[in-house]
Amino acid sequence: MTLRYGIIGCGMMGQEHLRNIALIDGASVAAIFEPDPAMRALAAALAPGAVMMNTLADVVAHPAVNCLLIVSPNFMHLAQLEEIAAIRPLPILCEKPLFTDPADAPRLAALRDAYPAPIWVAMEYRYMPPVARLIAQAEAVTGGIRMLTIREHRFPFLEKVGDWNRFNRNTGGTLVEKCCHFFDLMRLIAGCDPVRVMASAGQGVNHLEERYDGQTPDIWDNAYVIVEFANGLRAMLELCMFAEGARYQEEISAVGPKGKIECLVPGPGRFWPAHLGEAPVPKVIVSPRNPKGPHELEVPVDPALLAAGDHNGSTFYQHQGFARVVRGKVRPEVSLLDGWWAVAIGMAAQESAATGRAIDLTVAAYTPTGVIGQR
Repeated sequence: MTLRYGIIGCGMMGQEHLRNIALIDGASVAAIFEPDPAMRALAAALAPGAVMMNTLADVVAHPAVNCLLIVSPNFMHLAQLEEIAAIRPLPILCEKPLFTDPADAPRLAALRDAYPAPIWVAMEYRYMPPVARLIAQAEAVTGGIRMLTIREHRFPFLEKVGDWNRFNRNTGGTLVEKCCHFFDLMRLIAGCDPVRVMASAGQGVNHLEERYDGQTPDIWDNAYVIVEFANGLRAMLELCMFAEGARYQEEISAVGPKGKIECLVPGPGRFWPAHLGEAPVPKVIVSPRNPKGPHELEVPVDPALLAAGDHNGSTFYQHQGFARVVRGKVRPEVSLLDGWWAVAIGMAAQESAATGRAIDLTVAAYTPTGVIGQR
């Protein structure tokens, strides 16, 4: 079965998806809806066989399309999922986050109950080769993870069409927009749901001198978030979005009674200074307690995959998995419930940082049918 994608949104991330779909056997792009003229032209150059459509409905109704990819701005995702459900429910790969307004949680719950086709939520970080290796080995290396730390030191938010990503109202806030990936990783590694979130965060450096229609961006650029899980695992996120001079962008460590495992992931190769030579290679480091001594392993990524995007090959592996779903071989590895939890933890972290309180995730407002933050 050939996958013939219909794509909703082809800005920067959408174009990364186009480059990766081109590398997938038995996949092509049949139709694209992208309202911005400049992004539309770039998308047409990357997918010359695709028909450019004027509306989402036109893409969904196109007879050649048998699966969909949503890569529009965050605040559009849920309404677009609902529109697709009303027209022609097809298998969907939907970029994160699933929703940005806490009051919309019941709408997502209704969609999850009623949508008849598979929906895969795009959580690319699971599929970065060094991260995937850490996940696969963590339990054996640690003897049961007790502490998990994720550090991301990276560049500021990039410029997007209409500068939509400069404001919390459009993104859900940094701890939703950017960090839902990491909260998804925490929950995946923990193997259970979170029970409490504590956070300190704010806007310290980035975008303070920018103005859009007289408004100053309010998107945060640094945070510490602690998440406690039902099995006793404690996880911490350290985010800094003004540290692009670092050698590695993500550093993840998991520790248990038997030892520690880490992975080090460089940022996009296109941002690495050419005068420093080749970009860093991802690594996994295993440090047992007995016998002591770290074992370091390089986890190189196929250069063709690195050239296709900014996520260390993970977008390609994600599409490989989605192809298996569309062909009826497996269920989505990242479900709507997984996507809901990633957003819920991010929203709880936003609330904690704003109020100075720890947020209890066991209350009704933070159940998958509850109204997050509406207590």
